Order: sequence, then structure tokens, then C-alpha cells
Amino acid sequence: MKKTFRASLLSALVGIGALVTHAATFADEVNWPTRPIQVVVIANPGGDTDFNARTMAKYFNQITGKTMVVTNVAGGGGTLAAEQVKGAAADGNTILFTHPGQLIVNEVAGLTEDSYETFDIACIAGVDKSTVFVASKQSGVTSMQDLVDKSKANPGSITYGTEMGSFSHIQGLMLEKLTGAKLKMVDGGTVSDRVVGMLGGRLDMGAITYGSVQDYVKGGQMVALGQPNAERNAMLGEVPTLKEQGLDITMDKPYVVAFPKGTDPAIVKKMSDLMKQITEVPAYAEDLKKFKQPVSYFATEDAKAILAKTREDFMQFKDDLRKAK
Repeated sequence: MKKTFRASLLSALVGIGALVTHAATFADEVNWPTRPIQVVVIANPGGDTDFNARTMAKYFNQITGKTMVVTNVAGGGGTLAAEQVKGAAADGNTILFTHPGQLIVNEVAGLTEDSYETFDIACIAGVDKSTVFVASKQSGVTSMQDLVDKSKANPGSITYGTEMGSFSHIQGLMLEKLTGAKLKMVDGGTVSDRVVGMLGGRLDMGAITYGSVQDYVKGGQMVALGQPNAERNAMLGEVPTLKEQGLDITMDKPYVVAFPKGTDPAIVKKMSDLMKQITEVPAYAEDLKKFKQPVSYFATEDAKAILAKTREDFMQFKDDLRKAK
């Protein structure tokens, strides 16, 4: 069962090097920020995206002595937040904190005509490496190989809980493509809804952040089948990677910092540089452990290359996502 699939450029060749521009040379000299910065987050408070945005803001405030305020604008799969930032003044005082679920999946699914190129990408501030494929005890699925075997023997017999047309839906479609398995895709709602659905036996499996299910894994109500990371995230304990199980696959969800189109490149560069400084603060790495997330950072040009490759990969699922909507 040895196949290869790349969900993003994060697990392929990264490191094309940032382009050196005149604006970048003077990025440190630009007079920014001069007033409080609003960070518009595409998700509700309490989740992984909000956590990453607020952790960034905490250390931005410490390093710059200026104020970065987080505003949560959920709804529409992130389109409401994106529209707010898209229509804001390109003065560096409004930032979008997002991920490919909004920047790319929405475009592929036909929810918006906008793409990541609608914004001025500053950097990738972090990468979620805490997601695992997890199955309920009632499903009888005990490993990735068992999942594939059961699914092939009885196509559609295993229900995969997701939010249709979302990033977790893409993860399920990728798993099907890689393994030849045929899952029954079910709209299970939010992460908390899906956890309840699995505990109640209505859903068999899903792709969920480990922190949301670790107590149930330890308690035996769920089985962590594998983590879709290039290398083991040690913070997830003994959960094997998919690669260790013969599936050469990674599924990265980077957190992206972006400005309205037309923002001064020097401001964009300075934000990218500040984020790099934040990732070098030891206390920041300790904070990320709360979500079992290692430190990751990609500057502007690498970030744009990663998003371009991710968009290319996701486009093959265009028809499936649009049918789901």
C-alpha cells in the first residue's frame, strides 16, 4: 500500500529564498505600527486558529510595545472575515489571520471568486501538526490498514464526519484518493459536534486535532489511527505517522498572516520579520505546546509558494467539493 501524495509544499521542497527588494531593505525603518492593529480571525474564540492569532498578538505586543487586537469574525467558512479585511484600508492597520480552509478551499468549492492572491501575504505564522485521523471504538477500526481493508470490502460502510466543503472534507477526499478506500462522507458539524457524534456511535471516524480527543483515546473510547505529518509530532505521544504505515502523505494546515491588497511592501516585510522574531522567543514555543503544536514559520515568498502548491493539489477535488455545497 505504498503510494505518495503531497497535500502541500510544506512537505516537499521549500526554501526558494525570499526575494530581496528595495522595500525589504528598508522594512525595519518603516514607521509601523503607529496605532493599534486589528487582526481579523476567521474562526470563533477558543479553537486552534484563534489560539494561534492570540498567541501571535501577545508576543507582537511585547516585542513592539504596540497593541494588536484580535477580532473574531466567524461565518461563511471564513468569507465574512475575508471580505472585511479585503474592504479595509491598505494602511497596515488591518490583518487577516486565516488558513487554507478559507484562502483556498472556499475558492475551490465555489464559495468565493477570491484566492490567496486577493491579499498581500506576509507569512505563515505556524502550522497545525496536531491533527490525527481518529476512529470511534464502536466502529471496530483499529488501524489505518484496517480502515482501508474494511472500506474496500464494504464501500461506504465507514462514516467520515466532516464539515462538507471544508478543510477536513479535503483531508477525507485525499485519504480516499491515496488508499482507494470509499468512505461515507457525513456532515457532522463542528469539531465538538463530531466528537459527540463519534462517542454516540453516529460517526465512525474523522480528522480532528488531538487535543480534542486525547482524553477519549486514553480512555479507550477512540483509537488514534495516525498523524498526517512528515515526521512524528512527539507531543502526540505514540500516534504513528501515516508514512510509517505505508502511506506517504502529509496534510498541513498553515496559519497565514495577510494584509489588504496594496499594503506597503515594507509593512508586509516588517510584519513577516516580527513574526520570525516571535517564533524565536522560548516562551512562545512553550505556549504553543498547549495545542501540541511545534514552532513553524515561513517568510513571504515561501508562504506564497506553499499556498500556490496547495491550491494546485486541492483543485483536483473541485467537483466533489462543489457537489457537497
